[in-house]
Amino acid sequence: MAPAAALGLAITGPYAGALAGEDIATNLVMRAAEALRARFGVTAGAAITLDKNLPVASGIGGGSADAAAALRALARLWQLPAKDRRILAIAVELGADVPACFVSRTAWADGRGDRLEPMAAGALAGTPLLLVNPGVACPTGPVFRGWDGVDRGPLAKGDPLAAALSGRNDLEPPAVALVPEIAEAVALLADQPGVTLARMSGSGATCFALFADRAACDAASAVVAASKPQWWRLVTALI
Repeated sequence: MAPAAALGLAITGPYAGALAGEDIATNLVMRAAEALRARFGVTAGAAITLDKNLPVASGIGGGSADAAAALRALARLWQLPAKDRRILAIAVELGADVPACFVSRTAWADGRGDRLEPMAAGALAGTPLLLVNPGVACPTGPVFRGWDGVDRGPLAKGDPLAAALSGRNDLEPPAVALVPEIAEAVALLADQPGVTLARMSGSGATCFALFADRAACDAASAVVAASKPQWWRLVTALI
């Protein structure tokens, strides 16, 4: 973000090309900026640069995280009260994932995923994480339309890791039907030494694995790189 007379967005990074044909006005970052200006009566502009490092339509909330980051950064640039509830309300309006990205801490999500209850990260804090994407876009709409509509009950409440281990992703079957490589990715991750949990993220096609330690996570990343060099991958950790 940089001060400017008008509001503008430039997109760079390895996945900028995937957004080349997009109307800039519909980008979540610009929508967040315009909504923030309107809600607080801001007349100043901003020169925004989005460095797109995550695959598009990959089920890890990349666009939602961009929008949340824009709200936080523009609030600082325009000297708006960071804890004003109107900013979180904008996040809710932008999409179900945006509030969680805006709050940026472990939380229990209800409703559409936009009603958040802060909770202790517990055993998840600092857990090594490997993200893998087979390089196939998996748009959310078709995945939801493929869901069987069966309510299998809520996830367990309590320790986040225990809830994750006993839980499931109801969108995985319809996503796999559209992108079979997802099942291959989950199986490859689940087969690695030291893995605690392997599952598809969101509506796909990105899959993730939690590991007991960083060495096991790095080793698994090396296996994926050797066997599937065309796949995108990222080693990181939960906070």
